[in-house]
Amino acid sequence: MSLFDLFKRKKSSEVAKNRLMMILSYERRGLPPNFAEILQQDLVQVFGKYPQFDSHRIEVEIKNDGSVDQLWISIPFAKEESE
Repeated sequence: MSLFDLFKRKKSSEVAKNRLMMILSYERRGLPPNFAEILQQDLVQVFGKYPQFDSHRIEVEIKNDGSVDQLWISIPFAKEESE
């Protein structure tokens, strides 16, 4: 990936393909269509109790690398006050 790839807009067909892949992944797993949102809200409640984490930036996604579906969760640490 080159630096110029960062500034390219994704084609609408590519975005539609990714959305369809995500919907198919959810259906194959028997998950509700808003599973990632529900899980993210639960994680925000749990990690919101711990000031070491930035619970407002928690991300949850189901990704497919072409061969396997993966649950991807990012829970960032909170920035220290001195930073």
